[in-house]
Amino acid sequence: MTDQRQATAARPATSPGWAAVMRLRPRHRAVLALVLVIVVLATVRIISGAHELTSGGTVGAALVLAVPIGLAALGGLWAERSGIINIGLEGMMILGTWFGGWGAYMFGSPWMGLLTGVLGGALGGLIHALATVTFAVDHIVSGVAINILAFGLARYLSIVYFAEKEGGGASQSPPLPGFGSVGVPGVGAPLARLEQTHWFLLADLAGIVRGLTTGLSVLTLIALLLVPLSYVILWRTSLGLRLRSVGENPVAAESLGVPVYTMKYLAVVISGALAGLGGVFLAMVASSAYQEGQTGGRGYIGLAAMIFGNWRPGGLAAGAGLFGFADALQLRGNIDAVHALLLVVAAGLGVLAVVAAMRRRPVAAVLSAVFAAALFAWFFASDTVPRQIVSYTPHITTLLVLSLATQRLRPPAADGLRYRKGEGG
Repeated sequence: MTDQRQATAARPATSPGWAAVMRLRPRHRAVLALVLVIVVLATVRIISGAHELTSGGTVGAALVLAVPIGLAALGGLWAERSGIINIGLEGMMILGTWFGGWGAYMFGSPWMGLLTGVLGGALGGLIHALATVTFAVDHIVSGVAINILAFGLARYLSIVYFAEKEGGGASQSPPLPGFGSVGVPGVGAPLARLEQTHWFLLADLAGIVRGLTTGLSVLTLIALLLVPLSYVILWRTSLGLRLRSVGENPVAAESLGVPVYTMKYLAVVISGALAGLGGVFLAMVASSAYQEGQTGGRGYIGLAAMIFGNWRPGGLAAGAGLFGFADALQLRGNIDAVHALLLVVAAGLGVLAVVAAMRRRPVAAVLSAVFAAALFAWFFASDTVPRQIVSYTPHITTLLVLSLATQRLRPPAADGLRYRKGEGG
């Protein structure tokens, strides 16, 4: 019996192939995953004939739709790395949309709108920090209260400031000034011509690059730069180390002289500011005016993207991009492309089945393979998908992503726990 246990313990938990993949540096694994995604999309495009899958228009629309979700996810990352769950991201985004619209309209400048919107979101973060850190209110209760209060406050302020203005009303602002567009000069036309050839991989790369380099808002570039900046601050600076230590073990951090309350306040205020920036983006880039209900639950979807990304900047950016891509396909009204998503998801499940097999997880491998086979059969047995599924594609994508990500999640150890100063003494 002892020999059998020793043999079981000595048996490798994963296959040599998977072990070789895991020995790669994280950035190399990320590049490998990106190449695999592009190859899968290119292959599906050729098989299905849905050229919108990798067109520059789809990629550009996906980027616009992904940015506010990514900013909300970044806000959630900052808060939860300090141990504070921020369900109030939705409300902070609402404050960002309203204050951003108010600032841009009152001062006639999009940059003033950016400043006031970020400050509005930061104010929501400050209220959440005051409730959860100082008064030890349950994090979920505080976040839900902020969401409710932000919606009511935005409606009240709209009635006071916008209702009598030309083009405004009780639920919207007058038209707002916008940010300028930037891009890489001279690449749009050549890439568009290459994209029209529909050559395998070359046309796909041309469409993706064109969508990411032409007609971008200045605010989009700022949002994209915040992802690596957050990584550098949180994982490459002493400030980030202190902040993350508070989220892992605040008692131990306090014993080492880390100002736990200060770190938590800082993180949650930054979290609200990032969510407010996402609200500004919705009001002044994705649209040209503040409108009630503009956030559309993106704060909650941002939390889902953060969880999918395993509380890491690169992972949450991928999650936000996935949702934005699915949303872009259905908003552009291309049912053939949404139908082709069945094949994309089936291919993804096939890859997941292979990975699970390499990691010696037979149950996950078999289930993924069965679902992949079912989606393959659905794709080849049908020419389209019901319109109800088309409109709900982004939400289905989010649920699917979260269900696939549950086995590898590792949140901060003290995430959501109430902490009182000196309790470790």
